[in-house]
Amino acid sequence: MPVPGWLRGRGGQPEAYCHRAMLDAIRYLVDNGTKWRAMPADFPPWDRVYAFFRRWRNHDLVRELHDRLRRLVRERAGQDSEPGAGVIESQSVNADAVVGSDSGGFDGGKLINGRKRHVVVDTLGLLLAVMVTAADVGDRAAAQVLLLTRVTAAHHLPALVWADGGYTGSVRAGLDHGLPPVRPVEPGSDLGPALSRDPRRTRGAG
Repeated sequence: MPVPGWLRGRGGQPEAYCHRAMLDAIRYLVDNGTKWRAMPADFPPWDRVYAFFRRWRNHDLVRELHDRLRRLVRERAGQDSEPGAGVIESQSVNADAVVGSDSGGFDGGKLINGRKRHVVVDTLGLLLAVMVTAADVGDRAAAQVLLLTRVTAAHHLPALVWADGGYTGSVRAGLDHGLPPVRPVEPGSDLGPALSRDPRRTRGAG
C-alpha cells in the first residue's frame, strides 16, 4: 500500500487511522452494498473512509493496488507478471427503473433493456480491464476501446485474445491499429481446461 507522506519525511500530521482499517471498511461497503453513512461503528467514521477512498481513486491508486495484486498472484502461479493472452467477453443485464435512458439501451440480441459490462481477463481469470456501457453498444466497438485504451494504458496488451463470434469483423480489421490477433472460441467450449492441457499456452503466453 502507498506510504503516507508524513512517513516519508514530506511533512504533515500522522494519519489518525491505519490504512488496513480503511481498506477493511471499503471492502465491507462493496461486499454488503451499504451506504457510506450506514458504515458500522466498528470502522472509522464514514466521512473519513470516504475521503480516504476518494483520494486514492483520484490518484488512480485503487487501480495500481489491483494491478500489483494481480501480478503477485500470477507470479505465485508460475506465470509471467504480465499476461501474454487474454479473454474478452460481455454480458447484458437489466437496469433498475431509476437508470436513466441516457445510460441504458436495448440489446436486441439478448432482448435485454439495460446496461452491458465488457470484461478482459487473463487466462487465470484475473481482471485486466472492465467497462460498462449501454446495452445497445456493440461488442466490436467496445472491444477496440477496451483493448486499445484500457488494456494498453496499463502496459499489458496481450499477444493473443480469445473471443466469441461477436468480436470478429471490425476487431480483426483493427489489427492495423495495434490490436492483438483474435482467436474465436467455439460455442460450448471450456477455455480453462483447454488451456491447462497445453502448458505452452499458459506459461509465458498466458
